Amino acid sequence: MVQFMNTVFNGVSLSSIILLTSLGLAITFGLMRVINMAHGEFLMIGAYMTYVVQNIFAKFLPESVFSLYYFVAILAAFAVTFLLGALMERFIISKLYGREIDSLLATWGISLILQQAARSIFGMQGVNVTAPSFLNGGLEIGGCTFSYNRLFILVMVVACMLLVWYIMYKSNFGKQMRAVMQNRSMAQCMGINSKKVDMITFSFGSGLAGIAGCSVALLGSIDSTIGQSYIVNSFIAVVLGGVGKLIGTVFGSSIIGFASIGIENYTSASIAKAAVLFIVIVVLQFRPQGLFTIKSRKLDE
Repeated sequence: MVQFMNTVFNGVSLSSIILLTSLGLAITFGLMRVINMAHGEFLMIGAYMTYVVQNIFAKFLPESVFSLYYFVAILAAFAVTFLLGALMERFIISKLYGREIDSLLATWGISLILQQAARSIFGMQGVNVTAPSFLNGGLEIGGCTFSYNRLFILVMVVACMLLVWYIMYKSNFGKQMRAVMQNRSMAQCMGINSKKVDMITFSFGSGLAGIAGCSVALLGSIDSTIGQSYIVNSFIAVVLGGVGKLIGTVFGSSIIGFASIGIENYTSASIAKAAVLFIVIVVLQFRPQGLFTIKSRKLDE
């Protein structure tokens, strides 16, 4: 039972990290149809921002407030990646809408540039983040230990998911965003500034990747390739769940997370990756558009 509970918790933990990384892709790729290969590098920037803010607190502020650095790092990571996303959308992505291959190549080039910039600034060796004091240790229940940092990540994922859900489905901007993505010309005829919506939408998705980087920073060493460890599973989660559907991203991330942990416990990491890919292929054979699809007159034409 202890082993089973640990497996379940590890599956939930991995699923939550994949989901947090996928939330930004659910917007930039799922809604905007932009294949952003630099999304993993925004995650990397968020992780490095956590490291930078930590060092600033350690050097200039009293030790008594050191643990608060993580909350400041979350805001800083979101702000920096949001701004970078806005610049990237305005000067590069806006020229490539409707040209998926061109956007893929352009963003892949940007990802290489950002990786090299990280190596030049922080060096080739990985850096580590010291977890705040309130995240040290774990919660012990029936012989199982649930680490506080992973529990905190779960809470952060739920908060981000609720925020995305509210913005997409309850706010006025969310209505404009979905209108532009589903029928751009009609939305423009209704007076919606599509260029502004595009920039804010892409920037928000990039900012969510920065927050994901803050969570990943708690789990291990940070280097220039950290984003590549999560970007593939995130793309698969969005496609598996259904492009443009938030609930689909949740289910897609859960399937990948639980399948990876469950299979790896009884086989190996390589076999687990192959099995997850096989599951995705089988599902897409029967549901080519993913588990959940957007219903609209435009898409049914």
